[in-house]
Amino acid sequence: MPATTTFLPLSAWGLGVDRPLLVAGPCSAESADQVLATARAIRTRAPQVKVFRAGVWKPRTRPGTFEGNGAEALRWLQEVKAETGLLLATEVANAEHVDASLKAGIDLLWIGARTTPSPFAVQEIADALRGVDVPVLVKNPINPDLQLWIGALERLAHAGLTRLAAIHRGFHWFERTPYRNSPMWEFPIRLKGTFPDLELLCDPSHIAGGRERLGEVAQQALDLNFSGLMVETHIRPDQALSDADQQVDPAGLAVLLEGLNFRRAAPPGVLHAPLQELRDLIDQLDEELAQKLGSRMAIAERIGEYKHAHNVAILQPERWEAIMRRQLQLARHLGLSPAFVEAVMNAIHTESIRRQSQVADEAGQGVPPSGSRASAQD
Repeated sequence: MPATTTFLPLSAWGLGVDRPLLVAGPCSAESADQVLATARAIRTRAPQVKVFRAGVWKPRTRPGTFEGNGAEALRWLQEVKAETGLLLATEVANAEHVDASLKAGIDLLWIGARTTPSPFAVQEIADALRGVDVPVLVKNPINPDLQLWIGALERLAHAGLTRLAAIHRGFHWFERTPYRNSPMWEFPIRLKGTFPDLELLCDPSHIAGGRERLGEVAQQALDLNFSGLMVETHIRPDQALSDADQQVDPAGLAVLLEGLNFRRAAPPGVLHAPLQELRDLIDQLDEELAQKLGSRMAIAERIGEYKHAHNVAILQPERWEAIMRRQLQLARHLGLSPAFVEAVMNAIHTESIRRQSQVADEAGQGVPPSGSRASAQD
């Protein structure tokens, strides 16, 4: 992307919105009554929400599930805007969706996580929007590929769009986590490093996958200086036709928003504010790294206990070689230096061996393993 390309801040979008931008509404527009009842309740319970979202065309993994009501539902959204004054946002995946949405007066469009990875689909959308500078929000691709996310934004910018923002909704990843989609906060941080002017929103609903973790994810995004949130909200979430578990009702949305600490962005003109913001992000990631390393070493100690109890050798070269191959492959995918990753993994391996050896020594002396001592103290 040319160095002169800039993204307009929310305050310059001409829609009367600013940080924090709060977007809420159902995963899917299921009926006229459901859409309007949800919008009315959001307007009453959470008046700080300025944009009403609803999926009209729903990309689903397999056919036969609810795939949205199509263009008919756009009329329901028009009724929402006429009665509540809320701005409207919906997902588009091709030129036909774009054309229908623009004719219906949709205020913001978003490109979903299944569309972002397709350069052909994104280019089709960009071509359909050429000469129409409507705000477009771009969700990260399903899999952690930063270049595809960057490329989608570049295609839209090359088409002349300046009111662009990114939505972080987490990534599908083989690592088991408590979330539906792994947050992998380093990816939106790296995206922000590429485009410092770009506004970042967080979709905690798709990251959390359940109501109980929504607040935790949303607060972490705000602590990382995200510009706003998109929260899936349904008048009767347990009866939703899609993503029921991760949607809240309007009352729950109000409780969620009231419990959040909305951070202020560094005021313009403050000396070294961008540097401090980046340092804060580094501190956050360093803390997460330390926590993950602590968890890894605790598991290594448990493995040491098992090996000692079953008379298994501590060092397992084949297992370590497989781990290193996997990490070096991941390093190439993430653009990391193989030498750097190898050095880090060797240090982790050395500490794991030390911990397991310590467990074996303590067991041989009749001393409870360190992990057991920690559990007793806890």
